[in-house]
Amino acid sequence: MDYRDWEILKVLNSQKNISKAARLLFITQPALTNRLKNMQEELGVKIVTRESRGIHFTPEGEYLVHCADDILAQFNNIKEHVRNMSKTSGNEVAGTLKLGVSNFFANYELPHILKLFKDQYPHVEFKVITGWSKDVAHFIHNRDVHIGFVRGDYSDRGLKKHLLFEETISVMSREEIDMQDLPNLPRIDYSGDYLLNSLIDNWWTENYTQPPLISIEVDQVDTCKEMVINGLGYGIMSSRMLKDIKEFYKVDLTDQNGNPILRRTWMYYHQESMDWNVVKVFVNFIETLGLQKHLEK
Repeated sequence: MDYRDWEILKVLNSQKNISKAARLLFITQPALTNRLKNMQEELGVKIVTRESRGIHFTPEGEYLVHCADDILAQFNNIKEHVRNMSKTSGNEVAGTLKLGVSNFFANYELPHILKLFKDQYPHVEFKVITGWSKDVAHFIHNRDVHIGFVRGDYSDRGLKKHLLFEETISVMSREEIDMQDLPNLPRIDYSGDYLLNSLIDNWWTENYTQPPLISIEVDQVDTCKEMVINGLGYGIMSSRMLKDIKEFYKVDLTDQNGNPILRRTWMYYHQESMDWNVVKVFVNFIETLGLQKHLEK
């Protein structure tokens, strides 16, 4: 059996009718019938039975249909791999790049970066998976994606990484506030990733003996920001969230030595992925882009 045979089984399973399947496969009905006969002779089993309303798969046929999805997917992965490894240059770079991207990076930074890249390499396609940074770190570790953009240091010894940019973490309020009185002021809290929550919680325990006064809990940092802007309380978030927002009060968090508490965003990838031409070109593009300065413009 070859690739075309597996395609035939998949289409037959979806249509349950030989004439309809033949039209979708752009072959004649006799040719399709003959192909089925050859498959059955090769395997020594009956794959389908004909009925008045179409065809019915035998148990052996149903098993083959189940295998067809895996075999076709594997073939496409191999084809994509070879295509990505091809030694092309300039605008001829082609292939599909799988990216795992933290939610914030996907919303605020990635679209502009992909536009710049597509301007240079229009034949590259992207599949983007978003999630919490810890989930994206899991994607790249398991090789579900070629490259991961992660906020926070989810380091893995088997991965290469490149620092994209650093940002401070800040207390944000519509009105000026006394930081010593912060535990008594209403705070807008939100669901952040584990490392960010840890940074904020550690800073709090180092500076205050009582817990914060949580007045509102939301599930997204964007919602928190809008509530702070409307004067419903203060929030603690990364400085990049505060970009282009005017007329608000901001205090950067610092450690016990007065150094700013920084949150870093990294690009992670496996070194062997650089054998794929499209991965190598994209990684080099990001590294030479100078993302910190570029995004600050």
